[in-house]
Amino acid sequence: MEDKGGAPLPSSQQARAQASAITSGKTAPEAEASPTSRLRILFDQPRLSPGQRRIARYLIEHLTEAAFLSITDLAERVGVSQPSVTRFAAAVGFSGYPALREKLQSIALGTLAGGPGAAEENGTNELQSAVDAEIENLENLRRDFVDPDQVIAIGRRLSQSTPLTVLGLRISGSLAEYFAYAARRVHPDVRLVNRGGSVAYDALLQSREAGGTWVLAFSMPRHAQETLTAVRVARSAGLKVALITDLALGPVADTADVVFATGTGSRLVFDSYAAPGVMAAALLQAMTDADPERTQARLEQYEQVSDQHQFFLRD
Repeated sequence: MEDKGGAPLPSSQQARAQASAITSGKTAPEAEASPTSRLRILFDQPRLSPGQRRIARYLIEHLTEAAFLSITDLAERVGVSQPSVTRFAAAVGFSGYPALREKLQSIALGTLAGGPGAAEENGTNELQSAVDAEIENLENLRRDFVDPDQVIAIGRRLSQSTPLTVLGLRISGSLAEYFAYAARRVHPDVRLVNRGGSVAYDALLQSREAGGTWVLAFSMPRHAQETLTAVRVARSAGLKVALITDLALGPVADTADVVFATGTGSRLVFDSYAAPGVMAAALLQAMTDADPERTQARLEQYEQVSDQHQFFLRD
């Protein structure tokens, strides 16, 4: 298609790439951080012991219940001693467990309206409740995006890594396949790793030998042991790892270089991934912004090939 001057008009995907560029900095009024983000900041202490990280993970995963537990009950639930809980409170900057619990309660009280009994109280059914939970996940992600600088920075690094490896095993494979499929439109060498074991090791080592510097990994629950092993292999080979997952604390997150934590929908038998999908799309956008000339050239080339071979139906 051409405009009146004879110049080719951009495809809808090209136009979206041009119009959706991410702007650095806090361009919207400061919003209150999501509960998960607030806890992540609260517990982001590099010197936490493995036992203290177990306490932090339990508090994040069971906030609305754990915030009201006594020190005895919390220690029992986590499987640590009461002094361990006291030391944890001190390690994250509180005078003791009562002060930490007071802070947790102030955060938890803002989330109770979306608890398990909310569906009956609001007259909604289970499916509507699942959608409501995903809306909350997206709202939390929106708050995290108030400052998009980290997304922009990692998108640039992923764009510069040639080859770029995308890792997603077991149920995380669908997100990895989506990202890799889209990334190939704007990046010259994207390698998808969706099989574990020695196949993953070979792919990661070959990527590093070929000059790759970054891996984008997905780890959704239930978190696979083979994902942790693959991330460790990538790190040992000299690759940097950016991780999209549901929790900022845990073995896989602890191993990665950069973590983008987003909530998953857990109201149905199988989890849903609205927020991780948007997080992946945001990194793709940041990649297109990182090298606009390459993006434009590759999208134009793809449009020509797709038209020539009639890849798509005409709407």
